[in-house]
Amino acid sequence: MRNSTPAPGPSRRDALRLFGITGLGLAAAAACAPSTSGKAGGDRNANGFTFTAWSLNEAAQKDAVQGIVDKYAAATKVKIRTGSYPYNDFLNQLVLKLRGGDITGAVQLDHSWLGSIASMGKLVDLSPQAAKGGYTDAALSGGTYQGKQYALPWTTGSIGLVANMDLLAKAGVEKAPETVEEFEAALRAVAKLGGGVVPYAASTKVAQLKDMIPWIQTFGGKLVDNGAPVLDEDPAVEALAWYKRLYDAKLIAPDVDRFDARALFAQGKAAFYDDAPIAKGIIAKSAQDPKLVDHMQPVTRPVLKAGDRPHSLLWGHLMVVVDGEGANKAVEFASHTTSDTATAVDFFGRVALPPSTTAALADPKVKGDAFNAAWAEKITKTAGPNPFWQFTGAAQIDSAMAQQVQAALVGQAKPKDALRKANETVKPLIK
Repeated sequence: MRNSTPAPGPSRRDALRLFGITGLGLAAAAACAPSTSGKAGGDRNANGFTFTAWSLNEAAQKDAVQGIVDKYAAATKVKIRTGSYPYNDFLNQLVLKLRGGDITGAVQLDHSWLGSIASMGKLVDLSPQAAKGGYTDAALSGGTYQGKQYALPWTTGSIGLVANMDLLAKAGVEKAPETVEEFEAALRAVAKLGGGVVPYAASTKVAQLKDMIPWIQTFGGKLVDNGAPVLDEDPAVEALAWYKRLYDAKLIAPDVDRFDARALFAQGKAAFYDDAPIAKGIIAKSAQDPKLVDHMQPVTRPVLKAGDRPHSLLWGHLMVVVDGEGANKAVEFASHTTSDTATAVDFFGRVALPPSTTAALADPKVKGDAFNAAWAEKITKTAGPNPFWQFTGAAQIDSAMAQQVQAALVGQAKPKDALRKANETVKPLIK
């Protein structure tokens, strides 16, 4: 899922992570790579730096991001050069540039890329800026690697459940379910409506089967423990067995990805599905019934038993600084852009991406957006990073797990056997 614009593009991020950074992909990317700066190094105190961001390559965000750059440069008299690559190429290009020593300055990152980039040893530790930035705990958690704060959270949301409360009411479900047992009961009630309704448009295609992670955590699964994968522990097996039960009972459907889920929800044919906070904007543009968005509601993921902590995956953008020419000024820019309340609130107003600080979230212009405010409170507040993001092989790990989860769903393997195989595949990738 891509985390940059309110378009179906979120799945591009998944595709990139699913297939990893291959030598072939890097070579192809190099063939068309524009230059963003000279060789890394130079005067860290220089009064200029490069800011590299995929958002500068996208119509939906380009003007807003360029506006931040221009305003900051004018106010501080700092010279800011900009560079950009399309999102699909961004990670490959960045790795190439870092390996070649051809990039310095501030860089926009996807949450899921931090482990791969930080492991290269070229990022500035931003712990001092993180400590005084007023960021939420959930936001900060997505910017750490091996105990250090290498990234500042720029926009922070989560992947969580969205509900069609009108459809639920028609099924006799008067409020959002709070436990897994209540959730399954709600799905069975919706199923009785018939008419092609899918109670839960859950991800069942490999591309988005990382959505299974928060359900495994809901059942008590750790996924990683003391640096080792534990995908085949009993809580994870129990979660997958439950997911397959939903699948076999047709409470979730085969071959569904984020695109399919959005389409079903927009048609009024799904009571629940998983998405990011940009869901409302996407559904508003495609809903057959314009009143559907009035019935959309972010829902806290049901817990196994009352009092448990709800789980969801972090989603958003980070900003890192590559050490070298102008690094000190780049650090100041990254800190300002991500933590200055006026800047964050204005950015939210222009692109609807949730800010990362307590002060910005409390601003009337942000808090007054009922849908986003509810999302922050019900979902993002307890969100956490994908436990595999800390490893450089995160893409391959996600793929290995997703393939085996799907194998269990379609009956090619029992849940225990599927997760045992996934665990063995993942072991050498945990580094």
